[in-house]
Amino acid sequence: MIADLSGLKGAIVRSRASRQCLRIRGGGTKDFYGETLQGHVLETRGLAGIIDYEPTELVITARAGTLLKDVEDVLASHHQMLGFEPPRFNGRATLGGTVAAASSGPRRAYCGAVRDFILGLRMLDGRGEDLRFGGRVMKNVAGFDVSRLMAGSLGTLGLFTEITLKTLPRPPAEATLRLELDQPRALACMNQWAARPLPLSATAWHEGLLYVRLSGADAAVRAARRALGGEWISDAGTFWDDLREHRIAPLNTAEFLWRVSVPSTAPALPLAGPSWIEWGGALRWVPGPQNIEALRSLVAGLGGHVTAYRCPQKPREGVFHSLAPGLAALHRRLKAVFDPEQIFNRGRLYPDM
Repeated sequence: MIADLSGLKGAIVRSRASRQCLRIRGGGTKDFYGETLQGHVLETRGLAGIIDYEPTELVITARAGTLLKDVEDVLASHHQMLGFEPPRFNGRATLGGTVAAASSGPRRAYCGAVRDFILGLRMLDGRGEDLRFGGRVMKNVAGFDVSRLMAGSLGTLGLFTEITLKTLPRPPAEATLRLELDQPRALACMNQWAARPLPLSATAWHEGLLYVRLSGADAAVRAARRALGGEWISDAGTFWDDLREHRIAPLNTAEFLWRVSVPSTAPALPLAGPSWIEWGGALRWVPGPQNIEALRSLVAGLGGHVTAYRCPQKPREGVFHSLAPGLAALHRRLKAVFDPEQIFNRGRLYPDM
């Protein structure tokens, strides 16, 4: 395990000279995600530690190999949190891997995605050059935001070394409600509530039950509870943690799991199986074998896309929804700029890229 920048730079320079592909690996919690893994493993866990944290400024900077749980523990000691509520994968997920995979949890639809919280980023490109983007204060983010571009790149553009994120205060009050609703009615309610001044922070539906989390000032949470009705769950923290970490069936048991992203207003999908719905209707988890071409055609017609989140074998149609020609060309140009020899995570996003 390489624990310093000079060692990582040396590994990149040597790989570039030999045209050897490198597979960037932090905690290894997302090895299942994306296309087939290729190349020599380059560990980043040694590059760990919090560099700077200003609670009064709501900004934290940490090395990419830092465990996500360590970042969250420090924030919690100051009654703060990461607003995108990322999964921790049993405490093994790193900050760099979380950003690379753009991993967001139940709060994402109401507080923002990973990229919305990135203020700055430091990385090594495919030449071994040390690059910095953004800053450590919110006002420094302007123009073409390369830092946020890296969210979801799966390490194909470079090796992250430091990441600066904005944080959020923990809400003073939270409550979770459970309502018995079928899927069409649950989708309608989630969309109606999103247009109202309610302190929503998470929603989830599964097999006739809709879960709604409210977060904010105590008075606002109490008023929303009265307005929405349903059954109050006195201790729902475990439920949201289990959903966030996929410790709930069939999310944790399905051999095939498809991640379907659609507009929140999309109707119920005509698919069999005990799916979970999150993010106000915009994220739908579909378990079990599927005709991927038919599923993608259906979802594309609704303005969405499908990811083969977990499969025993990578589908020949690709793990990720194919890009439009113009967008694919832009991806290739970015790859050519940041990693001209294509040594980082080759083919991890798309087999031909």
